[in-house]
Amino acid sequence: MSANVNGLGSDENTAAGDEGTATPTAAPSAVAAFVGGPDRIPAPEPAPPSAVRRLLRSRTVRATAAGVLAGALLGAGTVAWQTGTLPLLGPAPCWDSLSDSTMSALFGDRRTEVEEQKLQPDSRGRGLVHGQCRITSYKGDQVKRQLTVRVHKLDGLTGSDARQWPEEFLAAGMVSLGEGLPGMTSSSRAWLAIPQSCTGRPSAFEGPVVVDVGMGSAGLEISPEDEREDRAALAHAVVDAANGVIRDFGCSGAYRSPDLPKEVVTWQDTGPDAFCGIKGLTLPAEYRESLARTRISGAGTPARICESAPDYPRAVLRLTTVTDPALADVFSQDVLKGGTSFKGSNGHGSLNVTRAVYRARCQSGYVIFMMEQKDTMGKAGFAPLRALMPAYVEAESERIGCGPEKVTLPQP
Repeated sequence: MSANVNGLGSDENTAAGDEGTATPTAAPSAVAAFVGGPDRIPAPEPAPPSAVRRLLRSRTVRATAAGVLAGALLGAGTVAWQTGTLPLLGPAPCWDSLSDSTMSALFGDRRTEVEEQKLQPDSRGRGLVHGQCRITSYKGDQVKRQLTVRVHKLDGLTGSDARQWPEEFLAAGMVSLGEGLPGMTSSSRAWLAIPQSCTGRPSAFEGPVVVDVGMGSAGLEISPEDEREDRAALAHAVVDAANGVIRDFGCSGAYRSPDLPKEVVTWQDTGPDAFCGIKGLTLPAEYRESLARTRISGAGTPARICESAPDYPRAVLRLTTVTDPALADVFSQDVLKGGTSFKGSNGHGSLNVTRAVYRARCQSGYVIFMMEQKDTMGKAGFAPLRALMPAYVEAESERIGCGPEKVTLPQP
């Protein structure tokens, strides 16, 4: 099962709710979010489920019900069923997590099929967690929308999660899920870290266990109205799924309902004297035409991402500041072996033609400063990355209260 779902024949340009669908109902305000640090706040006990739902949450009964009612096991640990086949009886999709309101916001009243893989340790014995759930909706026999939910520990030791995962899940179009929710969402991607109080503190170079959700093509440009609806649906889906994983892991507590900003992230004219909204980071005149447009991820996120491009919104340069120490470990391999090494006043990093990664020790822990150049910039080629990286680290470290930080890049 592919982790990158492209929604074959899907209508991702429409809102997640579609016509006649409901926006997910917010959880009671009394339900507390997990809070970072040792003093996490457990949630009050939720209202007891119905007798039928309590019965079906039993692993034994669920296995029996799946065998009797669905009648099919597709591969080891994977079961598929149709919502029309098990009306109101079976456990909720994706580890008994996605609520009726979330499913309605995502798929409306269309027929859906669910393929669910049980959560299990990595068979290679590397301490990673694996689990995947895919939901496909249909209009007649035509696939209309597809959602993939994954559970996995981000791997910084081999660098396998430092490239494609940030490309999709640390993007400038994303916003915060709300205070106390360590994750981000857009209209096509969302992710949320499982609390370390549940999973245990990761070893060196390991990132957090995350639940991530993908629907359609990453970074798809849609209208602001559809953006709000789709990202709200994905935000509720990732919180629902994370709470299902927390229960499955045998942990107590739950994340509260997401609280998203009303604004959507849009492309703006570049401010050359405060490039990417960073005071003191001046964009040289020779690069301003190639970086005329900029968009910056929403406030309060574990990582701040700025993408810049010419008039056509295809990112040419991306600046990523990761302030969450656990998430920063995902880039350990790039810091250590990503290219030519360089040092700074309070850290070290590496540089190659298209990517520079620097890790500094700040008061709150390690912070990552990363600059990526996605394409050449006219006659300048890839020189802008080398020219801008030192100024970016210096100005951005001051902005986040981690400075003064200075780096010196090696000569080409």
